[in-house]
Amino acid sequence: MSVRAKLTLSYAGFLMLAGALLLAAVWVFLLRYVPERALIVPSGTPTHGVFPVRSNLLRVFAPRAAAVLAFLLAFGLLGGWILAGRMLAPLTRITDATRLATNGSLSHRIRLPGRKDEFRELADAFDAMLARLEAHVAEQKRFAANASHELRTPLAISKALLDVARTDPDRGTGEIIDRLHTVNARAIDLTEALLLLSRAEQRSFTREPVDLSLMAEEATETLLPLAEKHGVTVETGGDIAPTTGSQALLLQLTTNLVHNAIVHNLPEQGTVWVNTSVRPYTVVLTVENTGEKLTPQQVSTLAEPFQRGTERIHTDHAGVGLGLAIVKTITHAHDGTLTLAPRAAGGLRVTVELPREH
Repeated sequence: MSVRAKLTLSYAGFLMLAGALLLAAVWVFLLRYVPERALIVPSGTPTHGVFPVRSNLLRVFAPRAAAVLAFLLAFGLLGGWILAGRMLAPLTRITDATRLATNGSLSHRIRLPGRKDEFRELADAFDAMLARLEAHVAEQKRFAANASHELRTPLAISKALLDVARTDPDRGTGEIIDRLHTVNARAIDLTEALLLLSRAEQRSFTREPVDLSLMAEEATETLLPLAEKHGVTVETGGDIAPTTGSQALLLQLTTNLVHNAIVHNLPEQGTVWVNTSVRPYTVVLTVENTGEKLTPQQVSTLAEPFQRGTERIHTDHAGVGLGLAIVKTITHAHDGTLTLAPRAAGGLRVTVELPREH
C-alpha cells in the first residue's frame, strides 16, 4: 500500500472516529434523558403538550446517523486522498530528482517553492548535495583527463627515444639513456604523487598526535641543499603546534610547501619564511616566499591539479603539477583550511590551519 493510500485511510478513519464520537455524545447527553413512554402534561401547567418517546427518536436518529457516517467516510476518503497528494507532492519532486541523479544528470535542481518546512529543508539539502556531487564529479573528470595527459607525455617521449635507438643503432646510446632516465623518473614521480593524492582523498590513514613545528623543521632541513643551490635563505620560527593526523602526510604537506617556496622564488637572494602559531582551537602553518608579483586570479588556480605558472615550466624543478593540489587534499583530509594569497612585495603566502589537539 502506498503512503498516499495509508494517509487517506488514516484521514478517513480519524474523521469517522470523530463523527462516531460526536453521535455518541448526542446519545449520551441528549437522548438518554428522553422518556421511554409517552408523557402527557395537563394544559393548566406551565409546560404542557406531548413529549417525544425515546424509541421514536431512535427510529428517526439511527438512519440519519448512518447517513452522516457514510457521508463522513466518503468525504474523508476523497478529502484525504486530495490532502495526501498535496502533502506528498514535494516528495514526488524529490523522487524525480533522485531518479535523474541516478541516471547521471546532476545538473537538475528541485528548488522547492513555499515556506520553509521539513520538505523544503529536505529539498534544499538535496540540492546542496547535488551541487557538491556535480562539482566533485567535474573535478574528478578534469583530474582524470589531466592525469592521462600528463602520463601520456613521458610514455610518448620514451617510445620516441626507443624508436630512435632502434632505427639508428650507430647513434650513441649515452644521451638516449640519460633522457630515458629523466623521463622515467618524472613518470615515477607523477605516479607516486597520484597515489599520494588518492590516499589523502580516501582518508585511509591513522590519526596520531603530530607537532606541526617539528614537521616544518624536518622539511626545512631536508630541503636546505636545494635552497643553497637556488641561493634562497630559509627562515623558520614559531610555537609548538600540536595537532592530530598522519605524520607522513603532514610532513609531505610541509615539504611540498617549502619546496614550492624555494623553487618558485627570485633568481637570486630569495627568502622563504616558515612559521607556526597556535590559536585557541587551531594551529597554523604559514609559508611565505619572495618572488614575482601574482594576481589574485593567478593565485586562485595554483591549488588546482596540474596547474603551473609560465615560470615553472622551464625550470629544472617544474615538478608534476600536483604539489599544491596534494597540500590542498591533505589539508581537507585533516579537516583544515588552505588559504593562498599574493604578497604585496611579490611572492606567495600560504596558510594551513588545522584543528588543535587539546
